[in-house]
Amino acid sequence: MSASTQDAPQAKAAAHPSLQVYDTLTKKKRPFETVEPGKVGVYLCGPTVYDKAHIGHMVGPVIFDCIKRYLSHCGYKVFWVVNITDVDDKLIKKANERGITMLEVAEENIQDYNDNLAALGVDQIDAFPRATDCMDEIVALVESLVERGFAYASEGDVYFDVGKDREYGKLSNRTVDALQGDGGGQAERKRHAADFALWKGAKPGEPSWPSPWGDGRPGWHIECSAMSKKLLGETFDIHGGGLDLVFPHHENEVAQSECCHGKPMVTYWAHNGLLRSDPSAGKIGGKSDRDGADTAGDADATGDASAGGKMSRSKGAGGLAELIGRQGGERIRFFLLRTHYRSTVLFSEPAIEEAGVGLDTFYRFFKRYERVTGSSFYALSAPKSREAGAIAAGQCNLLDRVAELRTKFLAAMDDDFNTGGAIGELFELARVLNKHCDDAGLETKEAAGRDLEAFRTATKTLKELASVLGVFIEPPASAAGGGELLGQVMQLVIDLRAESRKAKNFAVADAIRDGLKPTGIVLEDRAGGTEWEGGDADALEGVMQMLIELRATSRQNKDFATADALRDRLTAIGVTIEDRPGGAEWTAAS
Repeated sequence: MSASTQDAPQAKAAAHPSLQVYDTLTKKKRPFETVEPGKVGVYLCGPTVYDKAHIGHMVGPVIFDCIKRYLSHCGYKVFWVVNITDVDDKLIKKANERGITMLEVAEENIQDYNDNLAALGVDQIDAFPRATDCMDEIVALVESLVERGFAYASEGDVYFDVGKDREYGKLSNRTVDALQGDGGGQAERKRHAADFALWKGAKPGEPSWPSPWGDGRPGWHIECSAMSKKLLGETFDIHGGGLDLVFPHHENEVAQSECCHGKPMVTYWAHNGLLRSDPSAGKIGGKSDRDGADTAGDADATGDASAGGKMSRSKGAGGLAELIGRQGGERIRFFLLRTHYRSTVLFSEPAIEEAGVGLDTFYRFFKRYERVTGSSFYALSAPKSREAGAIAAGQCNLLDRVAELRTKFLAAMDDDFNTGGAIGELFELARVLNKHCDDAGLETKEAAGRDLEAFRTATKTLKELASVLGVFIEPPASAAGGGELLGQVMQLVIDLRAESRKAKNFAVADAIRDGLKPTGIVLEDRAGGTEWEGGDADALEGVMQMLIELRATSRQNKDFATADALRDRLTAIGVTIEDRPGGAEWTAAS
């Protein structure tokens, strides 16, 4: 038995009756058992904050935000940690290039990262430890490894001796003999090429911290071992990250932690698939955002992380804030959750827009729910737990069917957090609710009685399950630009078109229809009223130009009623049209 796991395994709490979680170490799904009854500790490797976030940085947080929501829904008390690496070669280089401190670079990019998390609805993280705030813990962990004979000092550096860990390579299925380390001066200070740095001696002008081996800073891997131990203990439940982190980062983490503590570090290693720009390109974001200076090698566990033309920051993978501005955070989140988290995700904006088409199914239903009930879907108080959301059998056909779909949704999530399968059941639930609305005629008569009550109850289940996925929590800001204002302007357009058709003023109605086409907005007439959907990045500007032209045409045709109605209604929502020599312009109140 390895020195790293020589102690007897810790006893686990009783398994969840149905949840199965895939473990990268054992390479199989296993019943979910926790270190402590009713509690789950989760650690996810976070960003190295030397530059702005790209969409690849959001894959893990979105997935684990959903995992925490589901585990909480199942009754667990979950504590989720995402670390921040705020000391690193790339941070130092960026600070020197910009003439500012490493701390200033980090703070700027941490704010960007947090803003993007918020836009994608990631709000379940409990702690954001920073490497620079955990130096005492890092130094203590390195000291312990030196004392136990698993690490050695060499010319101001400290290295982990991979030859002392008989289980080294177990996570990535690699042997020490097959590993090659870095070259240059660092190789001369190591006993074996695969040994990796725990502590780096300070270079002139670099940030440094005191240690028994002289001033310096930590290696990459030791930071996560120290931070996870500090916040979650020596053994915790789930460690997450991208597949590209299996080797060397997580392999080195498990080696140093288990050699230090003599017990398993993690019960389940959960690795998400990589985000790729297309089938032949590499993952978005490059190779773990690390330069590999303190590692034994840089290939990932599957051998394909660097296949194709990988899309790194230097090749333009940034611009996440702009992408969110174009597409909307909920649409991107939905796109990331449509596939199983261990699958490769093929990224493109058309693919995100396709996910948006799916979302429109739900947005249309929410408008319909409001028309039928007079209340907002978003104001619904949905069940907060698996037990509370259970539906008693035999109440009516609708609720029996909804209970069946809820069971299938939960079964998908129990199958290693299969969000793709769960979303499929959510679509079917929306279809069933719409069919009930049609069959019961809820929009064509005064809605009352059992049909309406069953409709309300069933819709609460939709809200419950959507909340598990972290979608439909709040009304989304429009990804097409304009947000709330676009919605108000479009309601004005719909009302004006309806009035024009009623008055047989088909010239105005046709002008609205034709004027909306270039914006990508489509009007759909339904039994309960007209709805709109779609719109490109310049939708608000396009709609306003259409209204300005319609107003000008109406005045030219002496249709002053339409022209005045347009002006007055726009004024009511805070939009002013001002006639100028070069043409009319519009402004909105801030």
